[in-house]
Amino acid sequence: MQPAPVTKYRPFPPVNLPNRQWPNRVPTAAPIWCSVDLRDGNQALAQPMSVEEKLEYFAMLVKIGFKEIEVGFPSASQIEYDFIRRLIDEDRIPGDVAIQILCQCREELITRSCESLRGAKNVIFHLYNSTSPAQRQHVFNATKTDIVQIATRGAAWVKQHTRALAAAGARVRFQYSPESFTSTELDFALEICEAVTDVWQPTVEEKIILNLPATVEYATPNVHADQIEWMCTHLSRRDRTLISLHTHNDRGTGIAATELALLAGADRVEGTLFGNGERTGNLDIVTVALNLYTHGIHPGLDFSDINGIREVYERCTKLEVPARAPYAGELTFTAFSGSHQDAIKKSWDHQKPEAPWDVLYIPIDPADIGRSYKAIIRINSQSGKGGVAYVLENEFGFTLPKLMHKEIGRIINDLADTTGRELTTAEIHAAFQREYLERTAPVTLEHFKTTERDSDVKCEVRLAIDGKGHKLTASGNGPIDAFVRALGSTPLPKFDVLSYSEHSLGSGAEARAVSYIQIKTALGLTLFGAGIDTNIELASIKAIVSALNRALAKS
Repeated sequence: MQPAPVTKYRPFPPVNLPNRQWPNRVPTAAPIWCSVDLRDGNQALAQPMSVEEKLEYFAMLVKIGFKEIEVGFPSASQIEYDFIRRLIDEDRIPGDVAIQILCQCREELITRSCESLRGAKNVIFHLYNSTSPAQRQHVFNATKTDIVQIATRGAAWVKQHTRALAAAGARVRFQYSPESFTSTELDFALEICEAVTDVWQPTVEEKIILNLPATVEYATPNVHADQIEWMCTHLSRRDRTLISLHTHNDRGTGIAATELALLAGADRVEGTLFGNGERTGNLDIVTVALNLYTHGIHPGLDFSDINGIREVYERCTKLEVPARAPYAGELTFTAFSGSHQDAIKKSWDHQKPEAPWDVLYIPIDPADIGRSYKAIIRINSQSGKGGVAYVLENEFGFTLPKLMHKEIGRIINDLADTTGRELTTAEIHAAFQREYLERTAPVTLEHFKTTERDSDVKCEVRLAIDGKGHKLTASGNGPIDAFVRALGSTPLPKFDVLSYSEHSLGSGAEARAVSYIQIKTALGLTLFGAGIDTNIELASIKAIVSALNRALAKS
């Protein structure tokens, strides 16, 4: 990097828009969406999709709900030409879906493009040429007048050569892109867009689409919004124009630029699923659409099976959705942090089905997009008591007493520290069982029976302590009290029962009871035990034995 002061780069000039309106607006409706996965996204792949993969991908886009899909650059590639013919000849395009093709302002390319579209019912012809000062100077060595003539001549050819498509019954709409719009002088971008509009003569019913691409992202999102609002307020035929966005992500702010530009007046958005595109990618339509959804605005696209969409995307593009990518990444809804896990669990417990979604750290209900709750909390050495309790409850049905959370959390944290990696839910369950449910030494319960006599309960106990058998009897005001009194005649340490809770584990005839008992020994050691049995009374006795064994292991 160049040391300060940096002279190699210069700041992007702001837009003179003193009465800008977009900062005070809020989103109220979804835009028109156009997927460019099959063209702009496909050209960015190290291994472009085959025709069969494109057909599968197109079917997925239709199922999601896209009504406008850019399907290729037929004059530049035989594969794309053949793909478009397959779509049309095999009647794969629903009547309410428009296929969009891309073309430069050359007559032979426009003619070839129109040939690829024969028999189509709903078409958007997308014409473009480069307009920025750098393109004019370094690539075309052309004046502004030359560039306008290229665009208007191309627009006239498009209008001429698409007449046969319209005569055959196709709905044909026109789209123009001043490529590198965001690095083009605004007055010149307006001039060339007005000139193309003059040629195409749109109506209120059949509007022109002016696509204003951030071909390379140079400025902050607010500048992009200013550029779009400036165009929206200066176009002479705004009522006959759809303003379309096509942002890239060179600065990592393509999503923000799009969202602000929609507030600035744009009507339409071009992008790809999960942001696939040249360099750092195109706009991620999934994120923008679901961002709207989390604000109570249905995007008009169905991402209720985001896992299935991701599977097709990854298989066809040979790309992977990053683990922390919004909404679809493997770890999108996963919290390892203990404080986050605790907050998630507490807010989740208070979430009412009929109330607005308000779970901390999770802005969307994973179920709405087909994601599993299982991955929300995962455990490593950074995790806390709330996360462990959440896993045991949601995966295995153990509703631990709140006071027990810290104890089990410490045990699982120590295990994670030892392994040095994330723990699976099976490992957490196994550790819980080892620590609480499978301890049979030094105290082993062999037999327990109670009988009621008046207001007392008498217990008969047979157990082994360090392998030595003991037969005990005692009475108390209940099974637990009677058992504790019976243990008083043994060499086991004295203790008090501080708390007791229980719940069913499972349902129906196979249901079992699980009990949790907290004890405090004469030495001041406080800890829990847990027990499971089909008999609730016996489950509580096993919980006391569990706590005793744990206390003896620590003494």
